[in-house]
Amino acid sequence: MKDGKTRIVDFRPDHAAAWAALNTGWLIEAGFALEAKDRLAIDDPHGAFLADGGRVFIVERAGTPIGCCALIRMTDGFEVSKMSVAPEARGLGLARRLLAACEAAARDAGAMRLYLETNSALKPAIALYESFGFAHLPPRPTPYARADVFMEKRL
Repeated sequence: MKDGKTRIVDFRPDHAAAWAALNTGWLIEAGFALEAKDRLAIDDPHGAFLADGGRVFIVERAGTPIGCCALIRMTDGFEVSKMSVAPEARGLGLARRLLAACEAAARDAGAMRLYLETNSALKPAIALYESFGFAHLPPRPTPYARADVFMEKRL
């Protein structure tokens, strides 16, 4: 996906430092603790996402990574995970473009749904997910202490 100098690409090893900075940055900014599952995903995106058939998308502007999002393979679809846009690039519709890339990849893979977990304090993210067609689900077990909102989009 492209609009001039901004494009969404698949993760490459040279994105590792930006991936870590983007994901650590939003967790700290929101006041969340860096949990064990976060550390695994940040330190090893290949093992956490790619090795099991997931994807990692990076938004680049003029070659510089300014956003990211990952898909975790599930039995009936994918979990949207680790979405972040750099503070200076927010408000440009990049998170919506990342979600569109996730949905397109999931549909191409024959997935039946997209799933996500988030926190009720992340109001702009929840509003984005709702506007993108995600519906709220009842609470469920989760490895994240911060997760208190569960959503899915049927494909």
